[in-house]
Parts: sequence; C-alpha cells; structure tokens
Amino acid sequence: MKLEAFVKQSAENVEGQTDAVFTPGADPEDKHGELCIASFKELRTYGDMGREALATLSTHPRADVRTAAAAFLLRYRTTEAKAILEEVAKGEGFITFGAGQALKRWEEGTWALDPE
Repeated sequence: MKLEAFVKQSAENVEGQTDAVFTPGADPEDKHGELCIASFKELRTYGDMGREALATLSTHPRADVRTAAAAFLLRYRTTEAKAILEEVAKGEGFITFGAGQALKRWEEGTWALDPE
C-alpha cells in the first residue's frame, strides 16, 4: 500500500471513531481507533517520509483529523503540531479535550506516540 493510502486510511479511521462516539447505539467495540493507530505505526515504518505524508493531514477540513495527526507528529514537527493542538484546544467539546490532553502530556514529558 502506498503512503497516500495509509494517510487516507488514517483520516477515515479518525473520522469513523469520532462519528461512532457521537452516534447513539454505536458499537462500543468500535475498531476505528485501533485501525488509526495501526495506520500510523505503518507510516512510521517509512521513517520521516511516512511522517511527512501524515503531515499532509494538518490542513484537513475536520478538526478531529488535524488533531490526531498533530498529536502523532509532536516530536517530529513540534512547532506546527503544537500550533494545531493549541488552536483546536481553544474550542469546546470532545475534540478540544483531546487536543488539550495531547498538549498536557507533551508538556509533562509523558507523551510517547512516536518515540525516536
């Protein structure tokens, strides 16, 4: 599978996970989150080329997708990722909470989504 396909799959899984959270009666065993992590791990196998591919999601129209990508890219693209997370964290709701938590973990030094 090409990098673009993994990036697209990552975005679709973030969207699916978010949509499932807000869908009454959705399956509590929703697998979108696990699939999103799996896509990111696959992108990491391509090194910085995979991270650059993931960085294309920083302009995605959905805040949940931008937030997920930024959370994964904090070590690699710290300035840009923090800017995305800080902007999203200014809002309200579920996605805002996630952005704030990613920033908090980064500042605490406990963030470990993409170790060196």
